[in-house]
Amino acid sequence: MADAKKKRKPMIGLQPEGDVDWSQYRGVLVVVEQRKGIAKPVSLQLLGEARRLAAKLDVPVLALVMGYQVSQLAQEAIYHGADKVYLCDSPELDHYRTRPYSRVCLHVIRKYLPEIVLMGATNTGRDLAGAIATHLPTGLTADSTQLDVDEERLLLASRPAFSEKMLATILCKQFKPQMATARAGVFEQLPRDPTRTGEVIPVPPQMDAQEISTEIIEFIESFRRVNLQDADVIVAGGRGLGGPAAFGLLEELAQELGGVVGASRAVVDLGWIGHDHQVGQTGVTVRPKLYIAVGISGAVQHVVGMQNSTCIVAINKDPNAPIFKIANYGLVGDLFQIVPALIEAVRARNGEAIPMNMPVNS
Repeated sequence: MADAKKKRKPMIGLQPEGDVDWSQYRGVLVVVEQRKGIAKPVSLQLLGEARRLAAKLDVPVLALVMGYQVSQLAQEAIYHGADKVYLCDSPELDHYRTRPYSRVCLHVIRKYLPEIVLMGATNTGRDLAGAIATHLPTGLTADSTQLDVDEERLLLASRPAFSEKMLATILCKQFKPQMATARAGVFEQLPRDPTRTGEVIPVPPQMDAQEISTEIIEFIESFRRVNLQDADVIVAGGRGLGGPAAFGLLEELAQELGGVVGASRAVVDLGWIGHDHQVGQTGVTVRPKLYIAVGISGAVQHVVGMQNSTCIVAINKDPNAPIFKIANYGLVGDLFQIVPALIEAVRARNGEAIPMNMPVNS
């Protein structure tokens, strides 16, 4: 029992137990995820959030860019908020693989000692963050929707918990760096500022081709998932549609507007449409320029996933539906009359999307 009550000393990296000078750890590091030389929007959003956290901590914003022929992304990271960028540009990093990417991350973290490390909660980000946290070792808060720091420089990472009914705030008190992955669309991306300057620090790859045990032969895309996170226009449907057939109308409107179809959790649970269309706490958080909510009542679980849209148009037969409280424009009536009228109106404008400032009569 005496041993069980001993206070465990922190461990850093793969070093044994010992006292650690936490003051060495400075900076908020964002691991920039890219594909084919294009940064994922969630990484640019996290650079904006990192600036806010770094201002509170009085530390620089750091970015790590990995890939092949991606040197231009280092400058883009600076334009979007980074003060220093660690750049590892190597043929071995042309496509994402866990071991070579995690080796570079571990090298940068152990050498430059950031106190906070942030990544997008994407398939790649979840895989990479978990591998890094295991090897450091340190704590990792996954799928965060809120980030902050307290007076003790602790990262306050909040995420949905207890069947999405509340937010749990998680702290990592004994280990550094503090790590979190964050949902796309939650945080606001800073405007691109080409006048910003920063330092680019080259980082060598930590594995050569002979050391990497896996080889990518080709990519085969067997199906196409809807890309809600990058869409400028989303037309989303809820239980008010009455059945899965009505999603055909929404698809038609979305196509005319150059957008995609979203959905509430209720209709996904009913099997009316696939989970990759779901917007909300248990789905995807989005920030489109135009969000049209059709037959969606406005439950909190859904609203938190789309409330930061630039323009929200709500269509519902219930004038007291909560969705109208956050909508910029509200149309009360039968969606089977309103949506076809909208389709025809858009077609009459020769395929042009409805301007954000266009008056809509309710």
